[in-house]
Amino acid sequence: MASSTTFVIVGGGLAGAKAVEALRDNGFEGQIILFAEEARLPYERPPLSKEYLAGKKSLTDFTVQNSDWYLDHQVDLRLGSPVSSLDSGAHTVGLPDGTTTRYDKLLLATGSASRRPPIPGSDADGVHYLRSYDDAELLNSVLTEGSSLAVLGAGWIGLEVTAAARQRGAEVTVVEAAKQPLLAALGETVGEIFANLHRDHGVRLRLQTQVEEISATGLRMRDGSTVAADAVLVAVGAKPNVELAEQGGLSMGDGGVLVDASLRTSDPDIFAVGDIAAAEHPLYRTRIRTEHWANALKQPAVAAAGMLGKPAEYAELPYFFTDQYDLGMEYVGHAPNFERVVFRGDVAGREFVAFWLDGDNRVLAGMNVNIWDVLDDVKALIRSKSSVDPDKLADPSSPLADLLS
Repeated sequence: MASSTTFVIVGGGLAGAKAVEALRDNGFEGQIILFAEEARLPYERPPLSKEYLAGKKSLTDFTVQNSDWYLDHQVDLRLGSPVSSLDSGAHTVGLPDGTTTRYDKLLLATGSASRRPPIPGSDADGVHYLRSYDDAELLNSVLTEGSSLAVLGAGWIGLEVTAAARQRGAEVTVVEAAKQPLLAALGETVGEIFANLHRDHGVRLRLQTQVEEISATGLRMRDGSTVAADAVLVAVGAKPNVELAEQGGLSMGDGGVLVDASLRTSDPDIFAVGDIAAAEHPLYRTRIRTEHWANALKQPAVAAAGMLGKPAEYAELPYFFTDQYDLGMEYVGHAPNFERVVFRGDVAGREFVAFWLDGDNRVLAGMNVNIWDVLDDVKALIRSKSSVDPDKLADPSSPLADLLS
């Protein structure tokens, strides 16, 4: 493409940084402008609730590229520059100061914001959320040995912070409205495994409990009971930042921006990746929108190809991982309507593989816990869409690869 061509990327996270890399790696010589709302170089977010709080990594360890890289690759990196408007007809994005920038192609990688529950006190001073490095730095300062933390929400962020806090000697109470932790992501049976994991590490879990009021010093429940704490973390999910897409008149649905398998939106000159992208998946033949690191890492290369007029589609299986105490796991697949879960290995010893099956005994998703040599086989089972024998699936002496034959 001509050197006069301008590609604009909105979003200074991992997805935005990876899109820049992909464009330059694919020979794009035009102008690239990357607008980042935060005044920091693009960085990865998973370490904020994992290695950073555990004291194992600092910001530089999970910063995507240093400042020299952007200079060397002639990227116009505009840190601390939130984009406030999108005029898709004029092909411009606008900044709060009223200035506009024209684009030939636009990539939206705006990510998500922490969801604020409609509970009194959710915006009170001193109530913590975890989305940015600044959030993590503030939380890090209060998780001291002997302190107490109340966590509202037993999802991934809430449980990962809980594990880090316990390992630092803080007392933790987790309050969750659902019957088990991670219920929406993993279902009741596997959710109970994580509940027991945290109980075994001294966490007080209050499940099926509704919170009436939040403050910087604790939670008050609808039954009148309270949880006093030195710090409160609200971790009730994320809200995709789709305001620009809506303003630009893009087609919306499934909780995000509708994109095809090439990650192109309803506007042929605008692409979307990461948390906001509700993408057509070639294998599942449905739209999938997930707020996972893997999408931010891998989708930008596909979008970059599309921006350059090259054919590409995103066919990666949804993937995420977590580390909590001595439990490490990887989950791959998509199983919103599974019929049963089959376990293979030592569940009590937390060395096992779980499989989510549909009514025809086809593997929809799998999760390996403290077992690290099976992920490729699990992916192959999912992609095969073949019915499997549940008894052989549960039998560690039956190689997973043989179940495909």
